[in-house]
Amino acid sequence: MKRGLFNKSSLREISGRRKRWSDCISEPGEGKAESRTLSGIPVKPLYAPDDLPDFGYQDRLGFPGEEPFTRGVYHTMYRGRTWTQRQLAGFGPPEETNQRYKFLLEQGATGINGVFDYPTLRGYDSTDPEARADVGRGGVAIDTLEDMRILFEGIPVDRVSTSLVTCQPICNIIVQSMYFANAQARGIPFDRLAGTSQNDFLMETVIAIAPVVLPPEVSFKLSCDAIEYCSRRVPRWNPVSFAGYNYREAGCTAVQEAGFTIANAVACTEELIRRGFSADQFAPRLSFFFSAHNDFFEEVCKYRAARRLWAKVMKERFGARNTRSMMLRFHVQTAGVSLTAQQPLNNITRAAYQALSAVLGGAQSIHVDAYDEALCVPTELSSLTALRTQQILQSETGVTATIDPLGGSYFVEALTDELEKAMAGVIDEIDRMGGIVEAVKRGWIHQEISNAAYDYQRRIESGEQVAVGINTFRIEDEKLPIELFKLPETLRVQEMKLEKIKKERSAAQVRKMLDRVAVACDRGENLMEVMLEAVKAFTTEGELAGVLKKQYGVWNPPLFI
Repeated sequence: MKRGLFNKSSLREISGRRKRWSDCISEPGEGKAESRTLSGIPVKPLYAPDDLPDFGYQDRLGFPGEEPFTRGVYHTMYRGRTWTQRQLAGFGPPEETNQRYKFLLEQGATGINGVFDYPTLRGYDSTDPEARADVGRGGVAIDTLEDMRILFEGIPVDRVSTSLVTCQPICNIIVQSMYFANAQARGIPFDRLAGTSQNDFLMETVIAIAPVVLPPEVSFKLSCDAIEYCSRRVPRWNPVSFAGYNYREAGCTAVQEAGFTIANAVACTEELIRRGFSADQFAPRLSFFFSAHNDFFEEVCKYRAARRLWAKVMKERFGARNTRSMMLRFHVQTAGVSLTAQQPLNNITRAAYQALSAVLGGAQSIHVDAYDEALCVPTELSSLTALRTQQILQSETGVTATIDPLGGSYFVEALTDELEKAMAGVIDEIDRMGGIVEAVKRGWIHQEISNAAYDYQRRIESGEQVAVGINTFRIEDEKLPIELFKLPETLRVQEMKLEKIKKERSAAQVRKMLDRVAVACDRGENLMEVMLEAVKAFTTEGELAGVLKKQYGVWNPPLFI
């Protein structure tokens, strides 16, 4: 029989006193309006022990580094090692982004977080007519192995952890192969590479949809191919980062963000087990990526609830025995969607509070958005300010002195419970549809995100949801107090490189490698091995992605039907 923290007699006494207190605040003008989190969960004016009548410390809270991991995945958390300060960077040609990586590392960043431009993410060469207008925008342009060499030139990739924001599997399986091939060319063995690939099939089929999209089941296969390959060959690499952050940026709630993310991880776990693995052979390297939005306590509790739910899923559903398989390790990025072009310096404050919620929620690495990201690619000054925000948080605030300082708060524990129940409900609904791939094919995920995004925007425009500088405390005829970043010339740089590479490479070897990829597609083989060899022949990303599209066909997402 489970025992709560308080006996029944104490709870009855507390409930009686609470009723008398509640009667006092029910007088006119004493705050009758109902509060809700951004996910719609009701928030009471006060929390007390009777909100946690059956709360058992061991089964709901426990200790850091131990089941149920509510308080963190490591025993010492930030007292042992602080979170990785991994600032996102990427723009223009690789020569320019290489300099930004070096600048951030020199200024104290402890990891690289590389973002790629829209054509690269979607499997296009820079010179493709469909892509030319977006080359170098939103990230760095990568067309061949030579670009990857330039991007990481002078950077000790065997000592610096690298996150490749290769969101879509069609991009990841090619660009990740380039990263590994470049390491081989530098004489660095795979067991010395540490990092993460995003590699999330929902990014390709739901969130960041290209003009031509691989079918969901194919995109999912490519994602699992990379997980399988890394599990066998690259032991320190996290081969997937389930990108809840991007789902949230598209408009979903905190509950949906975590629910969709864990449902995605469940599907990948099922597929790897079908391929002959046990959960403990690969699950320790699965990783997660969450947003830190404006609702401070909901975000803190979201991380705690997701950790507890994942531990339960891995142990009860998949029979995991390795403690590390049950650990939900995650990166956090502050919410880009919350940034405003109006009064952009306000974004420094927004991002700082959001980063604090990530720290109090136990994140393993953090990116803080720059204040100008609603307007342009971050300048060197805004990037430095974002990095300094992390460093001040780590070094000056004292938040690393104790583990899970909000643990035991009646409000935090009650909200954590509510969020866990709601997340589990999302996963159950996806299970009833046949899993996350089927939910995508039906368009259900698209519709859920669309509905949530519409509701949030409606509340902003009606004033129901306050947005400082947007619907309150506005400045009319505002003059921007900042300089905007100007993108360097990219298309011409990439055109010249591609022209040179195509003249110098072996056309026969390129044709041979493209044919080998096509045969591997037809046979249903894992594509990572053949991709790794193909990129060494300086095949371009667009050429390789073109083979995938031809062999597998393409898909019309529900939004376009």
